[in-house]
Amino acid sequence: MKKVLLAAINSKYIHTNLAVRYIKRYVEEYSTEQIDIYETSINNNMSEVIREIYDRAPEVVIFSTYIWNKEYVFKVIREVKKILPETKIVLGGPEVSYDSVSIMNKRSEIDYIISGEGERSVLHFLTKNVDEVMGVYYRRGSEVMYNGAQPPIENLDEIPFPYSIDELKNNGTKILYYESSRGCPFACSYCMSSIERSVRYFSSERTKEDLKKFLDSGIKLVKFVDRTFNLKKERYMDIWKYLLSVYSEDTTFHFEISADLFDDEVIEFLKSVPKDYFQFEIGVQTSNKKTMEAIKRKNKLEKLEHNVARIKNNIHLHLDLIAGLPHEDYDTFKKSFNYVHDMYPEMVQLGFLKILKGTQISTEVEKYGYKYMEFPPYEVLSNKFISYREISMLKDIEEVLDYYYNSEKFEKSLKYIINNHYESSFEFYEEIADYFRGKGYFQIAHKQAAIFNHFYDFYREKGYLDIDIFVEHLKFDYLLMGKPGSYPYWFESKKDKEKYSRVIEKLDFKSTREAHKKSEIERFNYDVPGNKASAVDLLFIYDESEVKIQEC
Repeated sequence: MKKVLLAAINSKYIHTNLAVRYIKRYVEEYSTEQIDIYETSINNNMSEVIREIYDRAPEVVIFSTYIWNKEYVFKVIREVKKILPETKIVLGGPEVSYDSVSIMNKRSEIDYIISGEGERSVLHFLTKNVDEVMGVYYRRGSEVMYNGAQPPIENLDEIPFPYSIDELKNNGTKILYYESSRGCPFACSYCMSSIERSVRYFSSERTKEDLKKFLDSGIKLVKFVDRTFNLKKERYMDIWKYLLSVYSEDTTFHFEISADLFDDEVIEFLKSVPKDYFQFEIGVQTSNKKTMEAIKRKNKLEKLEHNVARIKNNIHLHLDLIAGLPHEDYDTFKKSFNYVHDMYPEMVQLGFLKILKGTQISTEVEKYGYKYMEFPPYEVLSNKFISYREISMLKDIEEVLDYYYNSEKFEKSLKYIINNHYESSFEFYEEIADYFRGKGYFQIAHKQAAIFNHFYDFYREKGYLDIDIFVEHLKFDYLLMGKPGSYPYWFESKKDKEKYSRVIEKLDFKSTREAHKKSEIERFNYDVPGNKASAVDLLFIYDESEVKIQEC
């Protein structure tokens, strides 16, 4: 029996690596091998990571290699090989699966690469002679050998549940990932999932058993990694109805879906789901028809928008855009941005095209004149349709979008400025991004209060005459964040302290001290919730999960 270590180096501490857990459970289920998992993040000190791997003294260490950790892993394995020369270094994952021979020829410290789906290949690698194993690149003298691809596991139910009971109970704040299917039927030219066009499913019964384990453990967030969860209506509705029957307010389930596939029956069901129990990520990517044709993606835009409007009141929505796609210039991207933003999902995720090995678009670099980073994350710098300067401008817009929209802390003030002073949402983000760039704000970190201050300063510098009304909206947003410990310089409190004392005496708190701690009153010269020009006193009550507001 070998001493085997599966090394997962995540992009953030809160993430968990699903692949290494599936491999560990699968190998231990079908052999006598025992595997340890070592999990850390790219934010940890590399010397410490090397030391921790050394202290475990593995005979075999298998690194899970992705776009976010490839360069980090390559540095780590070079040093590990120096101090553990007899340890076999194995890499797996999408970042080494598509040019494995070239990677091994360049990096002598790599002994093996496991290509494609890992469970069965790792099992055979650990229990058989390597020249009998499929899906593994290995060395024979100076040659890199390969016995062909390992066929995918058809019956996914043979793969055990990836998480131990102890791990579920001691999860803390980490995000747990889960899959109920593998593969994707779509052919999006930029996506690695398009490489495996067939879709394999865990059975509905097995999936429901797994989900019950998450619910019983009180896990906060479970993110499905299925590329498109809502493919087979009978199956996904069966799972969703089950989740509704065992509803827990402690857990949120995140799904990647295609919103334009929903029919009226599905929409009516989703309207019955408790608020924020489900979270949907919807990959819109573009609204430009010529771009959709080029990337082999079909969005039924009217139906997508119609369905989003019908479910947005109780389903938490993330809508995705990709900048740098073929035939998407700066002006058409504006239209795509406005299309997504004006549906007002909880999050607009603005990403940038990555030229990934193995995808169709990686073969079209010359066709579209792509210039892109030669190292991870392989992001596009420019193409025939959009310049580097324009991509850079969109990068700035992405940052202010996160500050003012995706933070969900500026709902009233953001809508006010866009609706009253801009022809489109994109134009606002352009202008405030230019403002941040001019002030040098992109080069420094900001506390939340500073983001509020910058918004006020921006409005004032624009010279808009209704700044007094805007400030009332900004005050309202500021108070929604929680009981203020301090006030920004532009926040002139007008609260009636005597009224506050009378009001909190009637509140259902254990003591006056607790009432002061968990509430606030403020007078507004403009009724922000009612959207009318009249003074109003508003009471903010800060529960653990929400802020209640009432007029007093």
